[in-house]
Amino acid sequence: MQVIDAIAARKDELTRIRRDIHAHPELAFAEHRTAELVAARLEKLGIETHRGIGKTGVVGLIRAGSSSRVIGLRADMDALPITERNTFAHRSGAPGCMHACGHDGHTTMLLGAAEHLAATRRFDGTVVLIFQPAEEGHGGGAAMLADGLLERFPCSAFYGMHNWPGLPAGHFAVHSGPVMASTDQWDIVLHGRGGHAAMPHQCIDPITAGSALVQALQTLISRSRDPLEPAVLSVTQFHAGEAYNAIPDRAVLRGTVRTLSETMRARLEAQMQSIAEGVAQTHGLRSEFHYHRGYPATINAAEQAAICATVARQLVGTQNVSTTLRPSMGGEDFAYFAAQRPSCYVWIGNGPGEGGCTLHNPNYDFNDELLPVGASYWVRLAEHVLAR
Repeated sequence: MQVIDAIAARKDELTRIRRDIHAHPELAFAEHRTAELVAARLEKLGIETHRGIGKTGVVGLIRAGSSSRVIGLRADMDALPITERNTFAHRSGAPGCMHACGHDGHTTMLLGAAEHLAATRRFDGTVVLIFQPAEEGHGGGAAMLADGLLERFPCSAFYGMHNWPGLPAGHFAVHSGPVMASTDQWDIVLHGRGGHAAMPHQCIDPITAGSALVQALQTLISRSRDPLEPAVLSVTQFHAGEAYNAIPDRAVLRGTVRTLSETMRARLEAQMQSIAEGVAQTHGLRSEFHYHRGYPATINAAEQAAICATVARQLVGTQNVSTTLRPSMGGEDFAYFAAQRPSCYVWIGNGPGEGGCTLHNPNYDFNDELLPVGASYWVRLAEHVLAR
């Protein structure tokens, strides 16, 4: 493993920073302390720093040489609304909020890379360090882009990284093409006619219709989808009624849809609406269908994926870099960057995930052994892409 010696020597310092961020988690667009920690450290390193991009986002610029080439390296900063169960000294001090996805580690790895890049500047061009707020469902990446990120810092490509429990610590996974899914939500309201449960013939029962609808929606995955094209349709909520002896006048169903292509995404939305209307008509009810598009799928560009795989192999060895892992049906708002410029989003192994140390779990913690590895990856990537 070719971890940069100067970064490895700062592992204790990086660990202290990471654990400090972990102990002080902040939710989407409220990352004020974290953003100030990042900005102050960048300024201390002599890095040009811009605050308040996309509300609480921070951007640092490191220039070297005379080239006009510009690349963006992105890390996310926000935590999750989860109560931490860990008991170690750096556990969350904010009730109901914790870093259960490793964004504390992502931020620290990019800070570690920033220090080394600013000190050595063995590249030709501009490295844009993007510390993004609100990745966890609130679209902080889109907010930074809407706030003029590309106009102010015209990156030709973006690169992202996420720790991955279940992948051996320090290993990398690089995908060419889809890596993370779109994250859509939907609501269906069935309007019937309520009445006494002992006299169902006087009612139009939305629960019976809703039960049929749940089954019908599943046929979109089992019978209408190409078996070789990944997609998930999950019904996660079914709300109806308040009394034992009354048939309610409406039922509400909610859930999520995950796809890896825009074509499948659009097809499922249209088919869901058609099925909801058909089931409602069959049962004599009226339906409302609401589809809410979340993050698009994250699609890695082939050229950037090849670059990242090369850099990762040089860092940790060919045997520790996989290019054949399946994509995840989880979502990621790095997708907004990837939709604007050729990009690549890689996974770095966090270890086996034992004892609940998995993403979005109250027992999760970032593996501090990754800090020098991830920071070295960022440095080598910048030096490779912006080679003199």
